[in-house]
Amino acid sequence: MRLRALLDTDALGLRLLGGADELDRTVRGVMTTDLRDPSRYLSGGELVLTGLAWRRDAADSEPFVQILVGAGVTALAAGEAELGHVPEDLVTACARHGLPLFAVSESVAFATITEHVVRQVSGERAGDLAAVVDRHRRMMTSGPAGGGPDVVLDLLGSDLDLGAWVLSPAGRLVASPRVGGPALPADVCARLAAEHLAATRSGRRGPHRVTVGTTTYSLFPVRGTGRTAAATGDVRETVLSEWLLAVEADAGDWAEERLDLLHGVTQLIAVERDRREAARTVRRRLAQEVLELVQAGAAPAEIAARLRVAAPVLLPGLGAAPHWQVVVARVEWDSADGEDIDGGPVAQALLEEILAAPRAAGSEHADRIAVAHTGGEAIALVPLPAVSSEHGGSGSGVVADALLESVRVPLSAGLNDDGRLTLGVSAAVHSAEGLRGALEEARHARRVAAARPGRVCAAGHQELASHVLLLPFVPDDVRRAFTARLLDPLRDYDRRHRAELIPTLEAFLDCDGSWTRCAGRLHLHVNTLRYRVGRIEQLTGRDLSRLEDKLDFFLALRMS
Repeated sequence: MRLRALLDTDALGLRLLGGADELDRTVRGVMTTDLRDPSRYLSGGELVLTGLAWRRDAADSEPFVQILVGAGVTALAAGEAELGHVPEDLVTACARHGLPLFAVSESVAFATITEHVVRQVSGERAGDLAAVVDRHRRMMTSGPAGGGPDVVLDLLGSDLDLGAWVLSPAGRLVASPRVGGPALPADVCARLAAEHLAATRSGRRGPHRVTVGTTTYSLFPVRGTGRTAAATGDVRETVLSEWLLAVEADAGDWAEERLDLLHGVTQLIAVERDRREAARTVRRRLAQEVLELVQAGAAPAEIAARLRVAAPVLLPGLGAAPHWQVVVARVEWDSADGEDIDGGPVAQALLEEILAAPRAAGSEHADRIAVAHTGGEAIALVPLPAVSSEHGGSGSGVVADALLESVRVPLSAGLNDDGRLTLGVSAAVHSAEGLRGALEEARHARRVAAARPGRVCAAGHQELASHVLLLPFVPDDVRRAFTARLLDPLRDYDRRHRAELIPTLEAFLDCDGSWTRCAGRLHLHVNTLRYRVGRIEQLTGRDLSRLEDKLDFFLALRMS
């Protein structure tokens, strides 16, 4: 389609700011981004939609436009919702490089423009996606009852003879064809998700081709506009939260028109991804409110009242408030340049996925979990009736090892060699009075998991019974002797040299042995931190890379 046709469509709310001589340019697709450098996701011919979150000052416009022009973008459309207008420096940069620029009224959603472009482009090419778009539009207006992305997958099968599935980054089957589609085994889902995450981390542009047994699949990224728009450009901020479309075919043999067709389908699915993301806002807010009450030491009656509000939202039709578990997760990245990456939002999205039944398609189970994130960690309130039969059986609720068993392979690929996921699970609590203890229990369990080797680790409340929960029953003289034997050499050294070994040890354990985070917290160079830790090990004869020694220090500090 031509740019002129977009400008003539009043419902799209587009206003031309520059490039009147270029309105006969052809639009081959559409992409929404607020990345400072979206070049890896561009193939040329796109209308790029941006909310301008990438722009920090006037100097950012020139390099952004240069990147778009270098990638062969047809035009840029900038939303006015963020700043109230399109800044003049962006208008000037687009004029300098001959890139047509539109302003998008704040009353028009980017999803409306995306759907219009996909529908028009697809209709002009072949007409075989028009039915998909029309069905998808009806599904979007009628709500979840309209069928969700399953409708799109059904039409891919019936109109194009393509088997296709939508997967989460953890390998959960989000959507599959409802009619006549072959089953996709759980181990294949995990393998495809792992291959997709590994390819994304390496910077390879999709689609990615993977052969499992004798079957070849092509993997297309599904990039939503919500989380991507908030990213700063580091792929680690989005890699563990984006869906993928797996198609049973070798896209390497496809004509360009067919590839464009599938990219259009991923854009339709991305609209659904964003819709579900927005639907989770209420549950996240409930979790955040409960968490704030618990951490502020609110009265149990006040917490109980908030839980009574949360229960029917998470468990419609349930007559009484359920029992609850708390799950705490943290995603951490090693940073060569010393710049921290906030893993809280990524951990939140992951918990919402992995606390769902891994083999249950759709969002019903995932949406029965309330997850908040604060201080770099994600905290989930899990209503046991929703998950007890799927994560441990026998009414036991979430079991730490079982929780990660089906997602360990794909998540390890996404974390690559510079990330870690650690997770702790509390015991079930029956009332608001027990929720604070459950939160602390889950946090302690996560610290135990963090002391273990591996990229993906979990620990449950059962593993705390042998030390943290039994500390009050240890005789005082035994506790004093244990603490003195381990910590007195460090205290004596601190008194003589003012070396601050005890505060260093506390910070090192609290940061789960992360050199980068601990050095940042103490405002030290990493080499200075390594020297101090080496001195601690020399004075005590312990090795802080060993789980047993870390736990001994942890207990000694708690008892001192």
